[in-house]
Amino acid sequence: MERRAIGATALTVGAVGLGCMPMSWAYSASEQRGDRSSRTVHAALDAGTTLLDTADMYGPFTNELLLGRVLGQRRDDAFVSTKCGLLVGDQHIVANGRPGYVRRACDASLRRLRTDVIDLYQLHRADPEVPVEETWGAMAELVAAGKVRALGMCAVDARASRRDGTDRFGATIRLLERMQQVFPVSAVEAELSVWSARATERLLPWCAARGVGFLAAMPLGSGYLTGTLTPGQGFEPDDVRARHPRFTAEMMASNQPVVAGLRRVAERHGATPAQVALAWVLGRGPQVVPVPGAKRERWAVENARAADLELSAADLAEIAALPAAWESWN
Repeated sequence: MERRAIGATALTVGAVGLGCMPMSWAYSASEQRGDRSSRTVHAALDAGTTLLDTADMYGPFTNELLLGRVLGQRRDDAFVSTKCGLLVGDQHIVANGRPGYVRRACDASLRRLRTDVIDLYQLHRADPEVPVEETWGAMAELVAAGKVRALGMCAVDARASRRDGTDRFGATIRLLERMQQVFPVSAVEAELSVWSARATERLLPWCAARGVGFLAAMPLGSGYLTGTLTPGQGFEPDDVRARHPRFTAEMMASNQPVVAGLRRVAERHGATPAQVALAWVLGRGPQVVPVPGAKRERWAVENARAADLELSAADLAEIAALPAAWESWN
């Protein structure tokens, strides 16, 4: 698989990563099985994927423990990205950016992951009660201590409502610029897909201009762009899609033309809609690494093979002409 650089460092990863969150958190608990998830991680590594994206809050903690079992056997094959800064309680999630907590969280993640060093350590969310310079400074100390190789910022939740027209990533960019004054930002993780391309307007250009890697979260639209979901099928109560404005039965039906367009392109290449969606993300720039989530071996291997798919100018024009995705508040 093609390799791509993470920031201006000498660190490189396979062009398509593996999002591990669905294995332990937020998506259909009945589908979360540790043995199957471990096989999925192994299959991804075998297919050339190296970047494994997790966080201490996924589970919480169980996702890192799951990866630790795999890393105990295959640490040299993997590039480990985990996150700190969010605490999960009963029915609530709060940010914690206190330096002491960051240091303890890193040590705990190292133990769960069964590794001596984390390749990319990301700040999951900035704590509004703690100056980001203090949090980022503590994370930089972890690099100096040899516990972490590079630092990143997760901006997946940096969303502004479409209803008020506010700048979705303006505040994130201002935060990143403050962080850059303390220690280099090697990567930013944010949503980017065919049906959610707002990061291309400001955030992705900001990263490209500074040599910052971009990890594209939810590149398959939380599964919708795979073409395997049926409008009105329903989701388990613990599944985040049960409350997402794009996954009501009405909106899933309204957005079928997006999937149909990806399927037309896929048929010309003997590919799947998911592979076309990932190839489109890969084409946003050489510093972009899509990180699709997967719970099954089949999907992890299929996603990895998207790195071999080259879309033509005609393909890209057809995708660009697809209607914008609708949400329940549109």
